[in-house]
Amino acid sequence: MHVGARVNETGRDAPGGCDRGQAVVLLLAVVVLVVLSMVAVDRFGARVVGIEQAQIAADAAALAGVDGGRTAAARLAAANDAVLVSFTVLGDDVLVTVVVDGVGATARASRAP
Repeated sequence: MHVGARVNETGRDAPGGCDRGQAVVLLLAVVVLVVLSMVAVDRFGARVVGIEQAQIAADAAALAGVDGGRTAAARLAAANDAVLVSFTVLGDDVLVTVVVDGVGATARASRAP
């Protein structure tokens, strides 16, 4: 028998007598799980946004590079907070690679219809 436990007429612990405080522990566990889930979702969302930003910058730089060459591609990449790391002309096509906040993306654009 625990100190302060409720006792029934037979001298045994009454039901629920030693369960006091269990709800607080369970609530704390649920709160911790919810907070960890929110952090994971936030990081995942930020990663997805970073990938999309890098792809948008690569697409824009490739399109600019078709008409304006490497200079135009680098300028448009910089306007999208990206760094142009590769610029290749393949016939009528332009292939560029950019990096935005550590995330790389590649895009290809063409003059051909």
